[in-house]
Amino acid sequence: MLKQLEGSHAVAEAVALCRPEVICAYPISPQTHIVERCGELVREGRVGNCEFINVESEFAALSVAIGSSAAGARSYTATASQGLLYMAEAVYNAAGLGLPIVMTVANRAIGAPINIWNDHTDSMSMRDAGWIQLFAETNQEALDLHIQAFKIAERLSCPVMVCMDGFILTHAYERVDMPDQETVDKFLPPFEPRQVLDPANPYSIGAMVGPDAFMEVRYLAHDKQVQALEVIPEVAAEFKTLFGRDSGGLMHGYKVDDAETVIVTLGSVAGTVKDTVDQLREGGTKIGVVTIGSFRPFPLQALRKELSGAKRIVVLEKSLAVGFGGVVANNIMMAMQGSGIHVHTVVAGLGGRPITVPSLTTLFESAHADKLEDLHFLDLRRDVVDAELARQHAQIGAGPIAENILKSLYRDEASAANAS
Repeated sequence: MLKQLEGSHAVAEAVALCRPEVICAYPISPQTHIVERCGELVREGRVGNCEFINVESEFAALSVAIGSSAAGARSYTATASQGLLYMAEAVYNAAGLGLPIVMTVANRAIGAPINIWNDHTDSMSMRDAGWIQLFAETNQEALDLHIQAFKIAERLSCPVMVCMDGFILTHAYERVDMPDQETVDKFLPPFEPRQVLDPANPYSIGAMVGPDAFMEVRYLAHDKQVQALEVIPEVAAEFKTLFGRDSGGLMHGYKVDDAETVIVTLGSVAGTVKDTVDQLREGGTKIGVVTIGSFRPFPLQALRKELSGAKRIVVLEKSLAVGFGGVVANNIMMAMQGSGIHVHTVVAGLGGRPITVPSLTTLFESAHADKLEDLHFLDLRRDVVDAELARQHAQIGAGPIAENILKSLYRDEASAANAS
């Protein structure tokens, strides 16, 4: 059924169709609308046998989900930004215990300074915790990925994060195709947990493990990620057969076959990148896009094959490994090691800064002409940075960086307004 919905509400309705038995809720922007709508659906009796639990923190939200999942209940929660960091210990515990929890991460920047807008720093901080991480390009894909996520999680007994861009997707109203309950039930069978805490058959989970067994436990967590490289495309193919949509999977290529320059990205910015590529194609530039759907597990071999015909690769990402460069780009460099294909890193959109077609056009033309540096910060105000560096060198008590930069920007804007 076609519906005009806010992205958060589309996700909540998709989660409800998956028949969760426990939903743990703690609000943090920009994911709050998801759990609010989940609560309404539970109250209206549209989720079946489900307990909606308000908790006192993000750490508690995932901790309750760990307990309910261990007791054999299909469990769901959602978070963002600082909330994901607050539950970091529980994030690792959920994966280490092999619990098939599904969690939405409404991607948002990490402070300080405080910033509620979108980038991917939060999810990237948990990339090695043992969770599968799926990234949505559109609200339709976010909806579809949640339905697939429960099946992937339960087939592997491994937790899954579905990552969708905060505000850009969560608060955007779009038309989505919402499936009916009967079709979702055909796709997603009732939950049959591999491990269940049962008073009639008591045992402990998460007990102390010493050096004699810890490496083997961690290896098996790694092996689940390796298995997921096959399971994720299998589930996507099953989804396409039943629902008629090509959604999910490890990655998607767009106009890559003859491309000399290939842009690699993930999340909602892929749509803007494709629009830019279409314009450049009209001018004769051989350029294409690869959108990563699964960041963990990372599809090294599949990406290497997809990118093997390129002369250069530009990784456009909304995250920064401070002092190093790109998080996603580092993974692409591993995939392309020994290929001789040069990989450029472009950090863009941090803290919600707009990524525009004009800026991307200039960037991609520069890359195609081999005039792009190895690490580039899209639309960085170099004058502002240089002014702050000069201030720090000149004054021991230079003051807080963020506030100084804001003052400089406001002063420049006021001067420009007066001049006009």
